Amino acid sequence: MRIYVVDAFTDRPFTGNPAGVCLPDPEHAADAAWMQSVAAEMRHAETAFLVPSRRGDADFDLRWFTPTTEVDLCGHATLASAHVLFASEGFEGPVARFATRSGILSARRMPDGIGLDFPAIPPRQTEAPVGLPEILGAGVVTAAAAGGDLLVEAESADVVRKLAPDLDAVARLPYRCVAVTAAGDEPGIDFVSRVFGPAVGVPEDPVTGSTHCALGPYWAPRVGRTRVVGRQVSARGGTVVVELHGERVALIGQAVSVLSGELGV
Repeated sequence: MRIYVVDAFTDRPFTGNPAGVCLPDPEHAADAAWMQSVAAEMRHAETAFLVPSRRGDADFDLRWFTPTTEVDLCGHATLASAHVLFASEGFEGPVARFATRSGILSARRMPDGIGLDFPAIPPRQTEAPVGLPEILGAGVVTAAAAGGDLLVEAESADVVRKLAPDLDAVARLPYRCVAVTAAGDEPGIDFVSRVFGPAVGVPEDPVTGSTHCALGPYWAPRVGRTRVVGRQVSARGGTVVVELHGERVALIGQAVSVLSGELGV
C-alpha cells in the first residue's frame, strides 16, 4: 500500500502542516481500527485514507484520523491528498471530488496552488468559559463558537505568537480545539492564528485548514473583503488564503511531498 508524507499549506519542505496520505487496499479500506493504528504510528496531526469511490458524485472516499480519533473535517490532509493525486498518482482531471463525513468536498488545480471547496462555519459569539484568560495566559477580546471549536480573539498578533496555554486545562474544555486569533501585523496578512487540540491528541496543530472555515467568515467583515489571507504562526507556520462564497469557502494553499513509500502491513 502506498503512503506519503506531505507538508501542506506551504511551498517549502519541513514547514506547514505534515499529513500522512495512505491509499489502502480493499482488504483494509473498511477497517477503521486498522486506519486508527496507522494514524497512531504516523503521529501526524491527521492521516488521510483515500479509496476509489463507488458513488457517482465522488472520485474517492476520504477519511481522516488523528493519532487518537477519527475527525469529521480536516483541511490540510485534504490538501495533502489532492496534492498526492495530482502530483504522484496520475489523476488527470482538474477537480478531485471526495465523499467524506462532512459531505462532498472538492479540490481544484489552481495557478497559485490547490483550492478546496469546504463548508463555511460562521462563528457565533458566545460567553468565554470561566477562567479562559488564565488557561490561555492572555486576555480575551471576544469568544465565538465555531462548530465544535472555540474561536478566541486576542489583543494582538504578538500575543498570539507568544501564547503558552495550559494544555491540560484546554483539553478539559468542551471543544474539539481552541483557535486563538488576532489581526495581522505584517503586509499581506489579514489575521494570524494558533490552534490547540489536546482533547483530540493534537497539542498544537501547525496549520489548520478546517479552522479557517470559521476564521475566514470571522475576519472578512472586519477587513471589508471576501478574500482574506491567514498566517498560522505555529513553530512550523503556514499560509491559508480564504475566499467566501456564500455558505461555502475556498481554502487555497500549496503543498510539498517529503516522503513516499510502501506500508508493509
